[in-house]
Amino acid sequence: MVQSSTKSRSLQLDNVSGIVVPEGRFRFIISINERSYMKLKRLTPEEESVMIHKGTEKPFTGEYNDHFLKGTYLCRQCGTALYLSEDKLDSKCGWPSFDREIEGAVERIPDPDGIRTEIVCASCGGHLGHVFTGEGLTPRDVRHCVNSISLKFESEKPGESRRAIFAGGCFWGVEYYMKKQPGVLKTTVGYTGGHKENPSYTEVCAKNTGHIEAVEILYDPSKVSFEDLAKLFFEIHDPTQIDRQGPDVGEQYRSMIFYTDEEQMRTCERLIEMLKENGLSVATKLVKAGKFWKAEDYHQDYYQKKGMHPYCHGYTERFWKG
Repeated sequence: MVQSSTKSRSLQLDNVSGIVVPEGRFRFIISINERSYMKLKRLTPEEESVMIHKGTEKPFTGEYNDHFLKGTYLCRQCGTALYLSEDKLDSKCGWPSFDREIEGAVERIPDPDGIRTEIVCASCGGHLGHVFTGEGLTPRDVRHCVNSISLKFESEKPGESRRAIFAGGCFWGVEYYMKKQPGVLKTTVGYTGGHKENPSYTEVCAKNTGHIEAVEILYDPSKVSFEDLAKLFFEIHDPTQIDRQGPDVGEQYRSMIFYTDEEQMRTCERLIEMLKENGLSVATKLVKAGKFWKAEDYHQDYYQKKGMHPYCHGYTERFWKG
């Protein structure tokens, strides 16, 4: 066993015996055998409950359950490539399913219950889920049932953008923080959620259009996930306030997320549930995205143009990052 003065946690995996040494946002496995030095992402409590303590996320709630973009699914803990999108199947079981792993990437271990077979990342030993046979879902007759939280997706086309729309009070402040997030390609402030065609700022403030102030974000999913953006959204405004945000009062300042697909909706539902479990009375509403109207030019990049900082938005950590 390697000795270290750094506070650490013992780790026992197949073919590896060592310690995990924290270092910033990452950890390292230091071992005397084949996994000699491996860089690991520091896990959140939710991720650790599955990957280390072999828990299971709730069905139909995971980020990648109905996810069928082209790319590669990596181990969330160590980044090893585990599955290809071409091998993903719609098993309707509530968890991401694959009928083949990348050769040598996944290890099978008899489950303590004596019935099932556990699957773990062959590189770091992180728990993925279970493997089943005999279901006849595909010609390969194999189903890897994997927890989304054990995975990280890497798009086949880096730079290909996706869209997200957040509303959390004055759109100047939301844009200010979102624009700083690596992976965000473009931000546009505007109006959405109402009935008036091409509304003006004056009309929205008059509260007779049904629209609220929002920010449309184009982002590179190979560099930042929707979940990461949604977490940031909940941390740069107070999601417990109703029809206001700080000193700004009015229905146009409501906390809302306009989801573009079912995957985004389920991700938001899961994050809201996490916040509620931590004692927050979340007022944020989820609505399917509709027409987004760009605001007047003087509203775009407002704080950047003025050289100012938001007066009604600030960062408060609400999700454990390590």
